[in-house]
Amino acid sequence: MNTALSRTQQAIRVTLIGSFVDALLGAMKIIVGFLAHSHALVVDGVHSLSDLLTDLGVVLVSRYSGEDPDESHPYGHGRFETFGTVVLGSFLVFVALALFYDNAQRLWNQEELLVPTWPALFVAFFSIVSKEWIFRYTKRIGEQINSRLIIANAWHSRTDMFSSIVVFVGVGGAMMGWLWLDLVAALAVALLIIKIGVDLAYPSVQELVDTALSPEETEKIRNSILEVSDVVDVHSLRSRRLGPHAYLDVHIQVSPDISVSEGHQIAHWASRKVIREFEDIEDVTFHIDAENDDLEDKEIGATELLPLRSEVLAILQSLWCHIPYIENRNHTTLHYLDNKIAIEVFMPIELLSTPEFDTAKFELALNQATNNQPWVADIKVWYG
Repeated sequence: MNTALSRTQQAIRVTLIGSFVDALLGAMKIIVGFLAHSHALVVDGVHSLSDLLTDLGVVLVSRYSGEDPDESHPYGHGRFETFGTVVLGSFLVFVALALFYDNAQRLWNQEELLVPTWPALFVAFFSIVSKEWIFRYTKRIGEQINSRLIIANAWHSRTDMFSSIVVFVGVGGAMMGWLWLDLVAALAVALLIIKIGVDLAYPSVQELVDTALSPEETEKIRNSILEVSDVVDVHSLRSRRLGPHAYLDVHIQVSPDISVSEGHQIAHWASRKVIREFEDIEDVTFHIDAENDDLEDKEIGATELLPLRSEVLAILQSLWCHIPYIENRNHTTLHYLDNKIAIEVFMPIELLSTPEFDTAKFELALNQATNNQPWVADIKVWYG
C-alpha cells in the first residue's frame, strides 16, 4: 500500500512540475510568436499547451492506476495507465495533424510572410534548455517508479525540445531572408509530433489487446522455471501486461507419481523464483500437469472427457462385486494419463497370509472384468 502511494505521489509531483513549465513556455511561445511574426513558434506554443493538458490527464490517471486491487478490479488498476497512454498519444496525433494542415495551407497559398524578430529566436532557445531539463528529470522519476505513462510523458516533453530546435533553425533562417523556412519548420514540428504520438500509443494498444511478452523474455522465464527441482517441462506459457506489471499463466509438468500437495509445493517454489528474478512479474498462475496437455497441437474437443472418480468407482463396484476379497479394499487411486485411467487398488497386507488368496489370480480377475472399458489403461494391486 505504502509503495503504491509513494509511487502515485512521485508521479503526481513530477507531472505538476512539468505542467508549470509547459504552461509558462506555452504562453510565452504563443504571445511572442504572434508579436514576433513566427508561425513556427505559435505552433510550438500550441504543442506546449497540449503538454499541459496531457499532464493534467496524467495526474488524474496516476491517482487511479496506483490504487490497490478491489472487488471490481482484482488485477489492480494498471490498465488506467495504459489507457491514459493511448489517449495521450492519440491526442498528440490529432493536434499535430491539425497544425500540419493549417501551415501547409499557408505555405501553399503563399501568403505575405513577415520576418520574425529577435524575441522569437530567444524564446525558442529558452524552450530548448527548459524542455531538455524537464525531460531528463521526468524520465529519471518514471524509471525509478517503473511507470510507462510517466516515461511516455517525459518523451512527450522532449518533443518540445526537438521541435524548439527546428523552430530555432526556422526562425533564424527566416530572419536571414528565407521567410518560407519558418513555415517549413512548423510543418516539421507537426510531423515530429505525429511520430512521437504513434510511438507512444502503439505499445499501449498492444497491451490493451493482451499482447504477450517478447519471445526473449518468455524464453528467459521458461528457463528459470525449468531450473526448479522436479519440474519436468514447461508449456503453454502465456503472459500479458497491466500497466507496469506482467501476469503469467503457466502449465508445468511434474511426475505423475507425486501427490497433489507435492505438485502444489513445486508450483510455489517456481512462482517465488520467477517473481524474485523478474521485477515486473506481479503474479503467476500455475497449472500442474502430470503430462504435456498443451492444446496447441490438439483440436479442442477432439477427444471425449474421461469419467470422474465417483462415476469410475461406481462402474468398478458393479464390475468387481463378484470377485472375492474385493470388499476388503482400502482405497483406489486413479491416474489420468494419455487419455486413459491407470487404476491402483490398495489391499490389506493381511491377505498375503491367507492360504486361499492368490495375488496373481486376484489382479487378473480385476483386469479381465474391465476389459470392455476403453478408458481403463491397466490395473495394479498393492498391499500394505
